[in-house]
Amino acid sequence: MATIYKVAELAGVSLATVSRVMNNSDKVAAKTRQKVEAAMTQLGYRPNSIAQSLASNRSNSVGILVPELHGPFFGYMLSNIELELRKAGKHVIITAGHSDAEREREGIEFLVSRRCDALILFVFAISNEHIKTLRESAVPVVVIGRLIPGMEDDCVSLNNEMGGYIAAKSLIESGHRELACITGPLWKSDGQKRFSGYKRALKEYGLAFDQRMVAEGDYEELSGRNAMEQLLQEAPPFTGLVCGNDEMAAGAIEIARMHGIAIPEDLSVVGFDNVFFTRYMHPQLSTIDYPIDKMGQMAARCVLRDVYGATDLDIQHRFEPSLVRRASILERI
Repeated sequence: MATIYKVAELAGVSLATVSRVMNNSDKVAAKTRQKVEAAMTQLGYRPNSIAQSLASNRSNSVGILVPELHGPFFGYMLSNIELELRKAGKHVIITAGHSDAEREREGIEFLVSRRCDALILFVFAISNEHIKTLRESAVPVVVIGRLIPGMEDDCVSLNNEMGGYIAAKSLIESGHRELACITGPLWKSDGQKRFSGYKRALKEYGLAFDQRMVAEGDYEELSGRNAMEQLLQEAPPFTGLVCGNDEMAAGAIEIARMHGIAIPEDLSVVGFDNVFFTRYMHPQLSTIDYPIDKMGQMAARCVLRDVYGATDLDIQHRFEPSLVRRASILERI
């Protein structure tokens, strides 16, 4: 059986040198590294990951906590985090918090117990203070989708208020004056900010805000269906609809069609996120681009910089949304 001792003997180096090669230390000369790697190949030696972890005090794993594991949105993010970390020889451990404070805390405790070198968090329920305490006492933390004062260099966030503003503005500038809104959950910061952007656009263009034109959803398709039923029953007539995300927009459009409302002839709709299925809806859905794939990559780079000492990384912390205009908006001017 091949052992680290046999590798050291064959390569003519010390055990410490073999250990440094196994842990990708930059303190080993290239020629020496090649000798050690050649010996490992010749002997068929595979480093024991647990032994490596104990020797380096690193597990070479990064914990990721997201609200949900289903749907395309978080899939984009997780894929890009994993790809960026895997290029550096690191692995990921993933769990979900379901936007519940207790389950988010449980998820964090699970990841810490697995000796993750750092955590990447996309969380809604736990407080900023809890995250700051975690970072200071337990493990390095990078936060996605949330800007925490005092942690700006460890956050990767989107200007959600601007996204809601752009969505409403695109409909107003297309001639729509009666705008309804299906918000995300208003206890979440992103739902609040997108709704604030919608209201800012109304105010800027001199349009009165009417609470009857607003229904709250939870970012799931079913809530979009239910919210649309509520608006059709309670709101004055409207020709434009701003939705807090694309899944709710899809549900709202289905209900609109069931009531004989044509898209976009009778109702123009804008979503939020720009997930892949918006390109295949009929008509194609106009939406606000949320570059979650790029943001995941940036979070991974923050970890590589702060925990593993990587340098010369291009890291962007704040992202601005943009409108992807498609066929679901009809000009009424």
